[in-house]
This record gives sequence, C-alpha cells and structure tokens, in this order.
Amino acid sequence: MHVASVIVGTIGVITFLGAVFGGGDNLVFGITKIDALLCSGVLFLIAIWGQIGAIHHMMLEKHGEVI
Repeated sequence: MHVASVIVGTIGVITFLGAVFGGGDNLVFGITKIDALLCSGVLFLIAIWGQIGAIHHMMLEKHGEVI
C-alpha cells in the first residue's frame, strides 16, 4: 500500500512538472495543460489517501486487530 502510493505520487509530480514546464502549444502528454494539472491534483489526493490507509493499517496491526 505504501509503495503504491509512492508510485502514484511520483507520477503526479511528473505530470505536474510536465504541465508547468510543458511546451508552448498548451498540450501535455496529448491533453491540455489544465486537464494535466487537474489529473496531477487527483493523483496527489490518491497518494495521500494511500498513505493514510497504510498508517491506519499499521496502527490496527499494532493493536492486534487483523483485517
């Protein structure tokens, strides 16, 4: 869970940097810059949710609860 959220966060950073420093034709990876920025924001939220889920899972394991 932790590794997956790190990968998603890294993809979000790459998408964000591509949108900010992308070419002058307003396209990033074949989509518009605003769409790329929105996608990177969603990827950041997914990465944060994954990290919170991993922390919650570790806390449950610490208390002996198995899911």
